[in-house]
Parts: sequence; C-alpha cells; structure tokens
Amino acid sequence: MKCDEFGDVLYSDEKPGIRERIGMAFHLLLCGRCALDARRREDMRVLFTERFFPPCPDFSDAIMDRIREEACDMDTVFDIPGGVSTRGWVVVGLAALLSLTSAFFGRDLVNASFLLPLGITVGIIVTVYGAVFIGSHLKELSERFKL
Repeated sequence: MKCDEFGDVLYSDEKPGIRERIGMAFHLLLCGRCALDARRREDMRVLFTERFFPPCPDFSDAIMDRIREEACDMDTVFDIPGGVSTRGWVVVGLAALLSLTSAFFGRDLVNASFLLPLGITVGIIVTVYGAVFIGSHLKELSERFKL
C-alpha cells in the first residue's frame, strides 16, 4: 500500500475491510510519516470524542454554606445595643411624620413653590425611617405576621 492509498483509507468515512486493515498495518510498520499521521489522528479523535474539558469541581455546597452563614449574620446587622422597642419606634415615627407634615400648614398657598421640594423631603424621610424600622425589627415582624 502506498502513502496516498493509506491516507485515502485512513480519512475515509467508510470502515476499512479486513484486507485494507492488514495493508494499513504493514504500511504503518514501514512508513514513519504515516504512522505519525495516524497517531495524531487518533489523538484528535480521543480529544474530541471524549471529554475535551476536565470536569470542574463542584462549589455549590461551599457557596450554599456561605450563604447560610451570611443569612444568619444578617439578623444582627440592625441590632442596636440596648435596643429600641417597637413602641418607641412607632411613637418617634408618628411624631416625625406629624412635625414634617405640619410644615404645610400656615403657609401662603398662592406662592407654593416650596411644596414640591418639601413633599419630596417628607417622602424620603418617611421612607428611610420605615426601612430602618423594618430592618431593625425584621425578626419580630416576621414572627408577628408569620412570614
């Protein structure tokens, strides 16, 4: 078998017959260039038919453990030493809300250009106060409302 015939059989889509396989085996013994070519082809076949990338390690358990640890730590993020009672938060919040909204009374409503910035400021303060209250009493509120 010549090198051209060997290449045609090697790169053919059809499976070689017994006679062709014997001729290829003898040709591989005698021709180093074709043996190298066949070895490279086999290496490429193995590379592309078997796992091209090695399996990556599974980090999901370690990540989930870390998330659980941080979730437990989040319960104490808003804890204030000595604590402030829920009743205290509500009383202070209502007093702040009443004092902020009372700024609208007694003003000249003809020139009301201050109302928009004042209303936005009141909204921001009430929103931030409510968020800090909920964040600092998350455990209490979730138990009370069964969340």
